[in-house]
Amino acid sequence: MQISTLISRSARYFKDQICLTEGNRDVSFNEFDRLTNAVGNALIASGLEPGDRVGVLLPNSIDCLVAYYALAKAGLVRVGMNTRETVANHHYKLEDSGARAVIHCQSSGFPVEININEADFTLMLTHSDDGCCSIDRSLDAPLRLGYTGGTTGQAKAVTLTTRGELAEMSAFLMDLVPDLEPQSSFLHAAPIAHASGAFFLPALVRGVRSIVMKKFDPAAFILLAQDSQATHTFLVPTMLAMILEEPSLDDAQLAFKKISYGASPIAPSLLERSEKQFGRIFAQCYGQAESPMVITFLAPEDHDRVGACGRPFSFVDCAVFDENDLPLGDGEIGEIVCRGPQTMAYYWNRAEATEKVFRNGWLHTGDLGYRDEDGFYYLVDRKNDMLISGGYNVYPREVEDVLMAYDGVLEAAVVGLPDEKWGDRIHAAVAVRDPETFDLDALLSYAKANLANYKKPKSIEVWEDLPKSAANKILRRLVKERLMES
Repeated sequence: MQISTLISRSARYFKDQICLTEGNRDVSFNEFDRLTNAVGNALIASGLEPGDRVGVLLPNSIDCLVAYYALAKAGLVRVGMNTRETVANHHYKLEDSGARAVIHCQSSGFPVEININEADFTLMLTHSDDGCCSIDRSLDAPLRLGYTGGTTGQAKAVTLTTRGELAEMSAFLMDLVPDLEPQSSFLHAAPIAHASGAFFLPALVRGVRSIVMKKFDPAAFILLAQDSQATHTFLVPTMLAMILEEPSLDDAQLAFKKISYGASPIAPSLLERSEKQFGRIFAQCYGQAESPMVITFLAPEDHDRVGACGRPFSFVDCAVFDENDLPLGDGEIGEIVCRGPQTMAYYWNRAEATEKVFRNGWLHTGDLGYRDEDGFYYLVDRKNDMLISGGYNVYPREVEDVLMAYDGVLEAAVVGLPDEKWGDRIHAAVAVRDPETFDLDALLSYAKANLANYKKPKSIEVWEDLPKSAANKILRRLVKERLMES
């Protein structure tokens, strides 16, 4: 099965129904098939060959999705890029992947003189043959390179295959969003270059209209959701917190039937506020770049299990291992591992790193957690982020959840600073609703009352905002660097 087959099949099934909406522009399923053919044929005609890597540097847009799936049809390998990243990030990814071309646009705000062969996307759309474009590739050959978040160091390219892409799509339709149907509509507010893009293919094959929001803004999101009567969306917790703070939400008439979330853990207090506002319609997906979006899922009806990230997707196998790669029992904290057709094939040009993360057939996630007797998994923290203070293990996420439960705290990041006596001295930075009136001493007292002595922060700073990656993940390492400089 090729991706191109899914696109042409949807064109045949859903014809002139709306596939994509962006602002005042609509594209039907038939037109999406023709556009991806046109760009795919132009790419081949330009001299690119199957297996060549091509970067796509476009903002959330119909054109971005056309580019993605034109590459799939043409047998080319997409290099994941994000307009929120720096030019240095872009150069690194293009050079690391050995990309021969990059599809971009002037409006992205970045220079076009990237030192590789360039492709003119506009020219492709207007001067190309829109006849069938479908280059068969092995299900296990590279389809796209997705880069790790680089939260702990240099980003690595994970090699994702057609087999993995089809597995991810199937997992969504079986477990996460089985309620997608032609009458549904999916609002893409998060970056398509990141997690939100994973929902497009499931929507496409079910005849669902995808509504593309070029740039996220909480007030604009609420207005667009109301005007379009979108039934589904995907948000990261940071976006959800911003929406809940937007005054216009109180009077909005929204039609969401399911809100999926992921990319980073959600604080119990934020989830409680979200369910109070929208109802019990939240579905969590836990994954990582090496196993995109698909390790475990938590259905709406299971959200009374506070802190759980869910059970494994239907065809994913999970376990918890100790430091010697031996399985642990229920309730014991160790590293979460998984295996299944959704995982990456390997790290691009990094054989040693691949061998380190794949051991005995299991993908080692680097996430610490445990499983309960009912088979639900719970994330504790990143293995590399665990702190040791006075000989005790301290998981930053646990401390962050307590801080975020305090009224007025919107975000929190907890890190350990070097200390000769304690090893790691616990410190925190928070972003708050109203910095001018916020009582920091009261927050310190709250933390002291709700955390064990060795877990409570020695100090807390109020920042205007916390540093985040292009995927809206809080970067603790940058918080630590700033605290150490102060």
